Amino acid sequence: QHPSIILSKHQSAWETIALQTIFPPQIWVMKRELLMIPFLGWAFMALAAIPIDRSSGREALKKLVAHGKDRLARGLWVVIFPEGTRTAPGQRGKYHIGGAWLASHTQSTVVPVAHNAGRYWRKNSFTKYPGTIQVVIGPPIETAGLKPDEVNQRVENWIEAEMVSL
Repeated sequence: QHPSIILSKHQSAWETIALQTIFPPQIWVMKRELLMIPFLGWAFMALAAIPIDRSSGREALKKLVAHGKDRLARGLWVVIFPEGTRTAPGQRGKYHIGGAWLASHTQSTVVPVAHNAGRYWRKNSFTKYPGTIQVVIGPPIETAGLKPDEVNQRVENWIEAEMVSL
């Protein structure tokens, strides 16, 4: 196995913890604002996370590719939540191009992930509900020769089709 890019549904805080145990050593691409949270922000920096200013458009993509190449070369997997924020169960956010852009520009394999954690660890709620969280890891998507929008569409189609059955 070689370092790849994990593109996962984002519904709760659960997957930010669980993906650490499911996949090899990894880092996350995250919104820059999270660095301002005491302790959490420091931990992200110590773990070599890639903070992105989501308002900077093309500059954010350039930074993502530069830092993403570096992390992949170091043997780290890169985790990105393509919707950019947590979405409630049954909801579908816009799949942003960043993860697909990184994969296409580094010719890295993408591993899509779908799960139903939002049913039990709800967005903006401290209450946790009983149940079994299901995680489905998709087939690797080879990106060589694909444009970023093609990669993004394949990832979105696979994740959202899996979400229906979860």
